[in-house]
Amino acid sequence: MTKLMRVAFTFGLMLALNPALAARAQVTLDMSKVTCDQFTGYKITNPQNIAIWLSGYHSGTRGNTIIDTQGLLAKAKELQDYCLRNPQTPVMQAAETLLGARK
Repeated sequence: MTKLMRVAFTFGLMLALNPALAARAQVTLDMSKVTCDQFTGYKITNPQNIAIWLSGYHSGTRGNTIIDTQGLLAKAKELQDYCLRNPQTPVMQAAETLLGARK
């Protein structure tokens, strides 16, 4: 009986933890819907992560394969400042405003 109880307990524990495992599933974002407020407010992820992606996205659209690491930090700060002043603006539009003119 003890062995049966251990098996039942283990099975019950596995079922109880299963939703917790699903909660760690990969999350995807539609960047065209992310607002500056979400970007600056850490509501999705660290803003630096998004700034890195945006830099790569805009570099890719221009065919630029060069990474200026110091420039990336400056552009991320510039984007953050712009977004603080324009919280309802989509972050992709803000990036286009700031980065698009530097083709």
